[in-house]
Amino acid sequence: MSSIQKKTDVILIGAGVMSATLGSLLKELAPEWEIKVFEKLANAGEESSNEWNNAGTGHAALCELNYTSEKPDGSIDISKAVNVNEQFQLSRQFWSFLVTSNLIRNPQDFIRPIPHMSLVIGEKDVSFLKKRFKALSKVPLFQGMEFSDDLEKLKEWIPLIMEGRTSNEPMAATKVDSGTDVNFGALTRMLFEHLQSKDVEIKYKHNIKDIKRMSDGSWEVKVHNLENGKIEYHTTKFVFIGGGGGSLPLLQKTGIPESKHIGGFPVSGLFMVCNNPKVVTQHHAKVYGKAKLGAPPMSVPHLDTRYIGNEKALLFGPFAGFSPKFLKTGSNFDLICSVKPNNLLTMLAAGAKEMALTKYLIQQVMLSNEKRLEELREFIPNAQIEDWGIVVAGQRVQVIKDTASGRGTLQFGTEVVSAADGSVAALLGASPGASTAVNVMLEVLERCFPQHMKDWEPKIKEMIPSYGVALAENSELFQEIHASTTQTLGLGEKELLHR
Repeated sequence: MSSIQKKTDVILIGAGVMSATLGSLLKELAPEWEIKVFEKLANAGEESSNEWNNAGTGHAALCELNYTSEKPDGSIDISKAVNVNEQFQLSRQFWSFLVTSNLIRNPQDFIRPIPHMSLVIGEKDVSFLKKRFKALSKVPLFQGMEFSDDLEKLKEWIPLIMEGRTSNEPMAATKVDSGTDVNFGALTRMLFEHLQSKDVEIKYKHNIKDIKRMSDGSWEVKVHNLENGKIEYHTTKFVFIGGGGGSLPLLQKTGIPESKHIGGFPVSGLFMVCNNPKVVTQHHAKVYGKAKLGAPPMSVPHLDTRYIGNEKALLFGPFAGFSPKFLKTGSNFDLICSVKPNNLLTMLAAGAKEMALTKYLIQQVMLSNEKRLEELREFIPNAQIEDWGIVVAGQRVQVIKDTASGRGTLQFGTEVVSAADGSVAALLGASPGASTAVNVMLEVLERCFPQHMKDWEPKIKEMIPSYGVALAENSELFQEIHASTTQTLGLGEKELLHR
């Protein structure tokens, strides 16, 4: 086996939406930099970013009830919802820039307008939803949100969900027509096509074996070419690890102090997919319910209209599952190999703390098709088992780390871990993930290239006009940006009529 030594400015590991976004930003900000991408699989967007592995909600906190919690005094904390929506607005702006600059085309191939709804049943939850609606309606980002507890109105909004409903329990829903469905697999493939046209070298079927710090501070990345079996060595000043669930083991290989005392807990998911076109046409919305007691936030039940390969699809789930793999294409030894002397106590503490979650996952794994159908019937009372199949969704690895609230705390979210000198950064965690890719990659730039930010700022503001501004507090700028991105991305009502 011969080995090859090559030098480059930037190495991106993983051909998912995160590397695609960071690469696209860097190509605009530093076009002269040489960028190389390594991906274990044969194509871009095949793992966590793939449309079948990713919920594609375009998380803007319009419908996800887990982003708004009720405080002990009964008021609603909307800070997380506002924060997530702000982040999604950055993504919309960057995608719009790429379309207007002709860097990517046909936005309808990756983003479409679809109403985002929250649905609750029972007096207590109806009261919660009403309070949530009132609190969010005061913020410009949530303009156009409607609330109804009138059953006739709900029949208009969600006929499939209301048909055959016999319970007399109160129900309510909120609806925002400006929600979106995002096909992150399609977007990732588009971005990599764009990067290839800018001379970015993308090497598929190349697996990372090791990442080692050199005496001059640069990084040596050991790469296994899976096609010819050769080992290559690439050196670089900056490495980004965007390998989905596979990021944690690679981060551990770097040995940076910031990689210590962090663990990962893998959660897999299943979705029910409707195979009856008649049923699919009766529903047009993403409808999110409330998570069951003891369930993790990423398992909020939802009935989703999706566009996959330009075909309308209907999915229900997710049903959580457990696999020790960190990626769908990973190894059954991923979890055990990620336990190191420096994170053993962290992992054990999490295990002791999260008994309710463990119990929930075991129950979910044991669910029969009949039990899944029962859960589906809470959303679609007339659902028939023969109309639905099962698809295995992507693996998500929740971050476990020691925080102020104690050792071994399970983190629900997406976070960046970077070296003190900014020479390496990794993305860990799960939802809202892909929807906030632009915000997360801007954070990577700020942490890892502080010396360039002043020079880059005008270009960043050209691509993302609201950069550095809170849109929630700037109604006029929000209206202006929302109108222009709606038009560029083809998300207006006129476009809706033509589809």
